[in-house]
Amino acid sequence: MDDFFTNDASQQANEQLPANAPLAEQLRPKNLGDVVGQDHLVGEDGALKRMIVAGRLSSIIFWGPPGTGKTSLARLLANETDLYFTAISAVFSGVADLKKVFAEAEQRQRIGKQTLLFVDEIHRFNRSQQDSFLPYVEKGTVILVGATTENPSFELNAALLSRTQVLILNRLDSPALGQLLTKAEELTGSDLPITDGAREALIASADGDGRFLLNQAETLFSLDIPEPLDPAALAKLLHRRMAVYDKDREGHYNLISALHKSLRGSDPQAALYYLARMLVAGEEPLYVLRRIVRFASEDIGIADPQALVQALAAKDAYDFLGSPEGELAIAQACLYCATAPKSNAVYKAQKAAWKSAKQTGSLMPPQNILNAPTKLMKDIGYGKDYSYDHESDDGFSGDNYWPAEMEPAQFYEPVDRGFERKIRERLAYWDKLKHEIDR
Repeated sequence: MDDFFTNDASQQANEQLPANAPLAEQLRPKNLGDVVGQDHLVGEDGALKRMIVAGRLSSIIFWGPPGTGKTSLARLLANETDLYFTAISAVFSGVADLKKVFAEAEQRQRIGKQTLLFVDEIHRFNRSQQDSFLPYVEKGTVILVGATTENPSFELNAALLSRTQVLILNRLDSPALGQLLTKAEELTGSDLPITDGAREALIASADGDGRFLLNQAETLFSLDIPEPLDPAALAKLLHRRMAVYDKDREGHYNLISALHKSLRGSDPQAALYYLARMLVAGEEPLYVLRRIVRFASEDIGIADPQALVQALAAKDAYDFLGSPEGELAIAQACLYCATAPKSNAVYKAQKAAWKSAKQTGSLMPPQNILNAPTKLMKDIGYGKDYSYDHESDDGFSGDNYWPAEMEPAQFYEPVDRGFERKIRERLAYWDKLKHEIDR
């Protein structure tokens, strides 16, 4: 995590860093042109560039993955607009810290100096703490620049969001990360002791996090490595960054949505990829299995009745074997569902039937299909004239099973795919028989 300080941005820019400052700190951008991977914000047509040219900076929420430059951009904005820079972390700060920051900002405002308040991890402030920013943002006491790795729509108050502009920082791609490594080599005056293949592996291992990449590079520079490392030797020396994945936050929902949509779109390769992403990142396997079981009913249904059987069998196999052996059964169920014929006819029928049941209330079924366990019930007509289908030709009586006050409805409409094609043919045949009986 970045260090936090209270200082004038222009003074900070001119201060000499200690010789042992981390490489990531030494390579912190000095101007917007040094920022990599965020051209949509700092380029000529970028939102931040336009604000600076116009000389009017609004309150901002930076939303993006770790190590993409949120803190650096906040410092640069203060420097470019000649604002007093104050930074706090929501992890370490409370109400008393906020009161102090606001009071100091008011004092500066009286002498004509505006404050840029950078709040890292702003989503960690509770609702009332977030509300405390509102009057100071509205009065212009502070220009708020918040940074978050979480979706602001879920984590920040609507009132605060309405007073800020949300700017999204991209995960650093391979070219951007490659630029950082080149800058590191230029600064140190030496090449990284790795082969071209290992360089690609090092970039991939950062998973879009520039700070992590520079920390890894710093480790390599500090070691006495006589021969360039290949990818295998690099992997032994350095650990790989764990994928960013919070099981109760947006990353969780994004990946399960991607898995579900890939299954629905009959793309087994993509479905297996997102399944792996979740399980490798530490998702609870039984959660994934619950979603696959749901998918088997919602998106496949009777088009392939074995899909639900496969999904439930995978759950039993995982319960029996555990990890990692049981994960093979999860992959099997995933691939089966991805390659099965698709139909949401059962899903639509269930929704329509539930809606009809709520609307029609307590309508009585026809008396002829009601059981008559007592003499009284038999005397008043329960079960009278019931047609026993097994005694009919084709095992189909064509009788009416709907309440007298209700027109027959058609909830289930099988598609012309998979096993439902057979069901569609069967229902059409029964409809034909029924019309012949009615005549």
